Amino acid sequence: MKLVIIEGPGKRETLKKYLGAGFEVFATKGHVRDLPTKDFGVDLRTMVPKYEIMEDKTSLIEDLKKKAKKAEEVLIATDPDREGEAIAWHIAHILEINPETKCRIVFNEISKTAVTEALKKPRAIDINLVDAQQTRRILDRIVGYKLSPIICKRIKPKLSAGRVQSVALKLVCEREKEIQEFVPEEYWNISADVEKDKTNFKIALHSKSGKKIKVSNQEEANQIKEDLNGASYVVSNVKKSQTKSKAPAPFTTSTMQQDALNKLGMNLKKTSLCAQQLYEGVEIEGEGKVALITYIRSDSTRVSPEAQAKAIEYIKETYGEKFAPKTPNIYKTKASAQDAHEAIRPISISRTPASVMSSLSPDNFKLYKLIYERFLASQMSEAIYNSVNVDVKADKYTFKATGKTVEFLGYTTVYKNYVEKEDDPSKLPVLNVDDELKFNKLNLEQKFTKPPARFTEASLVKEMEEKGIGRPATYAMTITTLASRNYTAHEGKYLYPTELGKVVDEYLFNNFRQVINVKFTADMETRLDEIADAGKDWQAVATSFWNSFSGLLTKAGANYEKIKVAPEKTDVICDKCGAPMVIREGRYGKFLGCSAFPNCNNIKSLNPEKPKYEPKVIGKCPECQEGDISIRRSRAGKTYYACNKCKFYSFANPMKNKTEEEN
Repeated sequence: MKLVIIEGPGKRETLKKYLGAGFEVFATKGHVRDLPTKDFGVDLRTMVPKYEIMEDKTSLIEDLKKKAKKAEEVLIATDPDREGEAIAWHIAHILEINPETKCRIVFNEISKTAVTEALKKPRAIDINLVDAQQTRRILDRIVGYKLSPIICKRIKPKLSAGRVQSVALKLVCEREKEIQEFVPEEYWNISADVEKDKTNFKIALHSKSGKKIKVSNQEEANQIKEDLNGASYVVSNVKKSQTKSKAPAPFTTSTMQQDALNKLGMNLKKTSLCAQQLYEGVEIEGEGKVALITYIRSDSTRVSPEAQAKAIEYIKETYGEKFAPKTPNIYKTKASAQDAHEAIRPISISRTPASVMSSLSPDNFKLYKLIYERFLASQMSEAIYNSVNVDVKADKYTFKATGKTVEFLGYTTVYKNYVEKEDDPSKLPVLNVDDELKFNKLNLEQKFTKPPARFTEASLVKEMEEKGIGRPATYAMTITTLASRNYTAHEGKYLYPTELGKVVDEYLFNNFRQVINVKFTADMETRLDEIADAGKDWQAVATSFWNSFSGLLTKAGANYEKIKVAPEKTDVICDKCGAPMVIREGRYGKFLGCSAFPNCNNIKSLNPEKPKYEPKVIGKCPECQEGDISIRRSRAGKTYYACNKCKFYSFANPMKNKTEEEN
């Protein structure tokens, strides 16, 4: 019996089906060894890490060792990325397998063909990939372990800072600052409603005396209106052309996350969960568990020649020869991409969304359909449009109009529901130079420039990718961590920094801007790539980072002046003094407090629907004879009796003693 070791238990059944009877599949459920939880675990002189088996994996490892001892061969088939390579290396160490032997197999998809090919080509563990992941883990440990305690002392307990997380927070805070400081500028859109052959269409003001015009205020707009009073509108130029639109590339992790939010309304967490299930396999009636898509953590748009050939064959059979390009479409992958595996695509192009709809949850179906149609479209011919651009002269002013009609649908036959909608220009009549148009109306529309939009989860992922911050496997976790630490919050689908997030970001900027910034973080990603791709000395990279960071830590750690976080404002009005109430945080959690404190001590629960506990009154206080004695319960759960006027309290019922004395 051969033992195949994987990470996720979700793909165990799918894989067993393809491996056959001579194999046993064992899932580690992720990492098995890591830096210690109660100790720093890194020798800062040598950067050598100290690893230990994770507490919750002790019994699992004992079981794994027993199975490995009985197996005639052990093959480690963890995920095909740096993280998976590092897990494979840790497993090899635990099982005392030489990592230089051919103990490692990888596949980009869980299919019969891919698994069979992987078994034919076992290889040694790629130590460069391991070192790259190990370096990332050490850098993150240095920042988290050394910096987090400082911000906890300076700001408030239970905070954290992260090497990538803190830079993502900076992007959100900088965007918010940009929005707050934005000063809107007035401008005017001027257009004319004209007509030819009983067809009405709109033309937009473009230039005056050959120079592009920008109308900034109502006075200028009124002057143009006056100038055009009684003017004739004559076609001065007609330009016809044919334009082509190429299909978007197949999905990478980040583009899938962006489109899932923008087009399906699925957040990062839901998208990641659905994609993982589609990758590991779903129950298909009559077939058992079947994987539907390739590996889901990718920054490459590359597609295997075999997958391309099958897609083109399917396109020709289903849509016709014209819909298949003469040569396969190739998409440029970013220079910073790892390109370790293919773009995200369906494993089988013949397994259409309709054919598996009954086997998928609604969310899984929507995501599979999106992935399937994006990939199919990416392998199809361009869409072709007939465009016409018209210039219309009116006195010394020039107006423009654009019309566009579809000549050939191309890839939009498949992807039309997801194509970004363009401005829908009016359908133009047949126009020729010197045609005089009937003037109907001049439109003057006041506008103001708008600030940039807040980030959504999707647009933040896009920004991180463009700036080289993080990698496909880290985007979702980074953004989720910001929310869990209360550094960011949602307003609808948009992210904004909380007061706490702003304070943390400002502190990091003032004290650690040399290393917690976009450029430094992106450069570090490049250095990690150099370790993975070219075997660069990983210990030198880690040491260089520590040398830059340690001096900043010493300087920041010497200052223990507390930084106050402004309480979060609310729309709730204090019913005692009329001031707005704010969200404060005490020993037992968050509550509403009056912003006029200490002049007003009014507080309220954040959950008003929860009835307020009213102690049961059982009699008058035997001590002061004025207050009421009530039954109460301590934090330890003990019952006691206390007066609401004086300091009297007792664990024995004073009313019982009083009754006995009276008798």
